Amino acid sequence: MPPVEIAEIGFPARCEPSRLSVANIVLRHATAADIPFLLELYRSFRADELAAVPWPVEQKRAFLDQQFLFQHRHYIATFPDADFLVVEIEGEPVGRVYLDATKERWLIVDIGLLTEWRRQGHGTTLLAAIQHEATVSDCEAVVLHVEQHNFRAQALYHRLGFRAEENGGSHVRMEWSCSNLTETGRL
Repeated sequence: MPPVEIAEIGFPARCEPSRLSVANIVLRHATAADIPFLLELYRSFRADELAAVPWPVEQKRAFLDQQFLFQHRHYIATFPDADFLVVEIEGEPVGRVYLDATKERWLIVDIGLLTEWRRQGHGTTLLAAIQHEATVSDCEAVVLHVEQHNFRAQALYHRLGFRAEENGGSHVRMEWSCSNLTETGRL
């Protein structure tokens, strides 16, 4: 059960469907009812990082719950117009895509899948859908930030045409120009 303060924050209410369409994947707006799943997902993102920390399991869990709360508050406050989407495959939630598509340069605030759903092409499919939608929406570019040590994600982004634009210490800012798809006709 998530801490009460997390469930109370919730997400912006959205009535319109997601702008993204992906074959065999459902993207739906997150609600407060998704908080337990999103906590589990966040914990999976940080599992390797905390594996070597000699804390008891409950202390790690409390720490990650607190970090999720801080991140969630930050995302909601900083990106109030973003789409906070839950990724579902075969009727089960498996990930999240937080996308701020309100400006000329779209920002992938966060994207990630549960460990068992990674390295199966789902991330590539989601990113390609974002790139396609950005192009048909007259967007200039899609931007994201990736952790400096997340080499697998960086390799995926490079394969999809993202280029490192700035190294901010702990994160690398990467950008994909919509002209990439327009010029080549493909990703």
